[in-house]
Amino acid sequence: MPPTLPRIAITMGDPAGVGPEICLRALASAEIREIATAVVFGDAAVLRHCAAVTGLPEPRCIVREARWSQNFASLNEPAVLDLPGFNATDFNPGTVSGSTGAAAYRYIQKSITAAVDLEVQAVVTAPINKEALRAAGIDFPGHTEIFASATRARRACMFQFSKEVCASFVTVHVGYSEVPALISTDRILDVIELTAAALQRIHGRPPRLAVLGLNPHAGEHGLFGNREEERFIIPAIQTARQRGYEIEGPLPPDTAFIPAKRRVIDGFICMYHDQGHIPLKALAFDSAVNTTLGLPIVRTSVDHGTACDIAWQAKADPGSLFAAIKLAAKLSAS
Repeated sequence: MPPTLPRIAITMGDPAGVGPEICLRALASAEIREIATAVVFGDAAVLRHCAAVTGLPEPRCIVREARWSQNFASLNEPAVLDLPGFNATDFNPGTVSGSTGAAAYRYIQKSITAAVDLEVQAVVTAPINKEALRAAGIDFPGHTEIFASATRARRACMFQFSKEVCASFVTVHVGYSEVPALISTDRILDVIELTAAALQRIHGRPPRLAVLGLNPHAGEHGLFGNREEERFIIPAIQTARQRGYEIEGPLPPDTAFIPAKRRVIDGFICMYHDQGHIPLKALAFDSAVNTTLGLPIVRTSVDHGTACDIAWQAKADPGSLFAAIKLAAKLSAS
């Protein structure tokens, strides 16, 4: 008897972005069918409309929301959980609006409920638009914060995974001026421990970690910044070593990601968003996966935005979505 494949929810993302078309590609992919039963949480009418516009295959199996609880356990083929309520033709692809932001948020909420209720083994998210969320009156800056709040995670962090480089983040969607006040020894330790546990699951061995400094040259012994390295970062590293982690730092951010260092470090602990995202997207834009660590459920995501400039043109590369599904399948089985 063949092994049971994990059932993975894929949220459709913002309808005006590239989410619908990359979801259509996932539903039609023989490669994805081999590793998971993909269920797109979205609007079937939007997906059909997108298929008609782009020439991509229409979804074949549609499950109505009212019948989901009776049918989810027997699904053995790619499907769409139809979550209507958004006019599939009365909007402009590539245009930010509150209506698309509200729709994307509804898909996310339903996927979280399904994962918590064990109806799916993992959630993979297609991109949302932060301006559209705000226009809909939804006061979250991104997926990481939505999932952490909805699952009441005691501690959580963003983790970016790729074969080229992996990074996790002490702070994420905040302005640069806010970062120093959000850094603490306890927060850095939380991110170190979450990252180490995730990499242990992925690689099957204790990982080698590095922590970046906040300031240029990692503060140059107090010459730059307000001694954040001495006050918070170095104490966190010392405590992590005492707890048995193989870890180095604080590394100067401008030399942390050189090839020689990436060959020996499994994960980099970054202090703020762009500190890790710039090298990640330069090295692995089409294959990196965004994951939220510390949740009671598995959640992975594409590592790109809604790409409204190419939305609904069949130009979007589904590579990051496929990589996110593969990682979700692996994590849900470990």
